[in-house]
Amino acid sequence: MEKDICKKCQGTTWVLVEKKGKTVARRCDCYVKKQKQVLLKKANIPRRYKNCTLDNFEIHKNNTSHRDALKISRQFVNNFPAQDIGMLFIGPCGVGKTHIAAAIINELIKTKKTFCHFTDFRELIRSIQNTYTPDSSMSESDVLNPVFQCQVLVMDELGAKRSTAWVEDTIFYIINNRYNNKKLTIFTSNYLDQEDDEVDARQEFFKQKDDSLIDRIGVRLRSRIYEMCKVVEMWGEDYRKVIKQANYRF
Repeated sequence: MEKDICKKCQGTTWVLVEKKGKTVARRCDCYVKKQKQVLLKKANIPRRYKNCTLDNFEIHKNNTSHRDALKISRQFVNNFPAQDIGMLFIGPCGVGKTHIAAAIINELIKTKKTFCHFTDFRELIRSIQNTYTPDSSMSESDVLNPVFQCQVLVMDELGAKRSTAWVEDTIFYIINNRYNNKKLTIFTSNYLDQEDDEVDARQEFFKQKDDSLIDRIGVRLRSRIYEMCKVVEMWGEDYRKVIKQANYRF
């Protein structure tokens, strides 16, 4: 156990330093490190995205939408906590939306000790539904507390589960709570954010998606998200497919 005790502070988490000719106490580096470790654990970031940063986000083939998304994300981190609006990353599968969303909260935790939380849209719905079963060890409050309390929430794959009246009401309740409490939310979605009668060249990336984002989450929730978030579009080829093809070359 002794080797786990910080040699600088002897386990007190405080050290004495000289400042302007006076001796003052400040928190030891070990305390800051432990704080970040606790926040990273509470953030619930999937293992695949734990090491995502804005620095290791790759821009492929001089993709301007990727460059713009990265610039906006850096501004978001730099401006926090003065930042007053969240983001909605929209684009097809495999263009880096989840990477950049996870990178933002990783950066906020490590540089500004911010309480962040990551949740998948489908998993959140499933977890809430599971609390209604008689043998559940968790309550709805247990599931929703980190979602409500965190300073920055990432909700990945918005609209991935087809909307029902219950899903719309539940998600609206969650998002409206964060809206009313002025807490930032970052969404990602694979669904095109436009009305059905609009035509756009970007639809080539959505050939297999007949639904729009409004079809998946409802008009009421989309309207609320318009107020809460800046839309950030990301386009391009599926990077996972490109990497897989490259790995099979001989």
